[in-house]
Amino acid sequence: MLSTFLIAIDSTILATAVPTIVDEFGGFEQFPWLFSIYTLAQAASVPVYAKLSDIIGRRPVIYTGIVLFLIGSVLCATAWNMTALIAFRAVQGLGAGAITPVAMTIAGDIYTVRERAKAQGYLASVWAFSAVAGPTIGGLFAQYLSWRWIFWINVPLCLLALWMLWRNYRQPFERHRQRIDYAGAVLLTAALVLIVLALLEGGNAWAWLSWQSLAAFGIGALLLVVFAFVERRAEDPILAPWVFSSRIVVSTSVVALLVGVVLIGLVSFVPTFLQSTTGAVPVAAGLAVAALTLGWPLSAALAGRFYLRIGFRATTLIGSTLAILGAALLVVFALSPSIALTAVGCFVVGLGLGLVAAPSLIAAQSSVGMRRRGVVSGTNMLARSVGSAVGVAVFGAIANALIASKGGADVPAAIQSGSIAVFIGVAVSALVMLLACAFIPPVRIEEPENAGERETVPSSESETDAAP
Repeated sequence: MLSTFLIAIDSTILATAVPTIVDEFGGFEQFPWLFSIYTLAQAASVPVYAKLSDIIGRRPVIYTGIVLFLIGSVLCATAWNMTALIAFRAVQGLGAGAITPVAMTIAGDIYTVRERAKAQGYLASVWAFSAVAGPTIGGLFAQYLSWRWIFWINVPLCLLALWMLWRNYRQPFERHRQRIDYAGAVLLTAALVLIVLALLEGGNAWAWLSWQSLAAFGIGALLLVVFAFVERRAEDPILAPWVFSSRIVVSTSVVALLVGVVLIGLVSFVPTFLQSTTGAVPVAAGLAVAALTLGWPLSAALAGRFYLRIGFRATTLIGSTLAILGAALLVVFALSPSIALTAVGCFVVGLGLGLVAAPSLIAAQSSVGMRRRGVVSGTNMLARSVGSAVGVAVFGAIANALIASKGGADVPAAIQSGSIAVFIGVAVSALVMLLACAFIPPVRIEEPENAGERETVPSSESETDAAP
């Protein structure tokens, strides 16, 4: 919970301090990179950390992640200009790339499927608290102390998380002498950096059809092809062929990607929509988004009761249906903009995502043994990060085109039209998520007491080296 809190609070605490940072450093045109570079570093490093956790164990990897996050936080707190702050945010992102998937993998290791139903509620509560506390703490620091305290506060939290893990986490892990796939790691990281960079900056820093976009996409795709050939010959590949031949891993990864699309569509556009159409102050607009991040952990805490009774697939289908309903409400409510009604729509979407994200990940984790659980968790997190990048790019292009055709960003009606188009896109994405959930195969809920050492596999499949 402490390790997860580091990432959860960081995702919300910085946004409210951006105006203060820009006032001190200038470089308004650069500030989006404070978020982009973090996301880029996190997404690109997740698969490498996830595989390393399966080779050398969870403890060294999560310790490394927390230490990197600590170093990045100290550097950010002492940054002397915007360029330095952006560079140091990349260090934080590299730490986050280890913490998020490995924390989830550890939960998968030490709890049975039934126990995870309760543990997931505790983990979800961290995100709920952060959704409310993050913007508030960030605003207070920026207004009354200094924005640098946003990063200094991470120092005691990191040290406390390290101490708690060192004191309490004793899960045995048998190391095997395996050759680390350095070539695969470098190729995959470089490919992901280029592709995610193109998605984040396309239509913003440069045009979609500019040479920068074409080069980033083209070289990234080429590196992925080379990566595929290298992995076929690797002794212990970063992403083994069984990942792509496992129906449950593929289906739940697609679900995670669509969760990222839906989430980023609302988080990115709801505040702007409300501020432009209702005149809401930033704090009020942010509370509407907070309704989403409150609905999510609330249903996630109850998700265990659902999947223990009706199974993982049925639970995710119910969650997807709720997400579709919430997105449809947002489309209808956007015709007569209201902060309260928009918050209701976001809350319903959040309820739906809480019944989709955690159960689908737990289903995938439960289909493999300990030595493959890190890769499964990392693949899920990578898919969600890519979904967020794709969602930003696609929804941004749609909204910008409509806003420009309706008179520009200074016209509230234009913002309203662009936002409605995004909400429709979110509803369509939730519908596709429903279809993806329908393809999740059945997974046995029963799990032996020594769940961390034995494997529970889908009832229709048996695990081999080729395809679990």
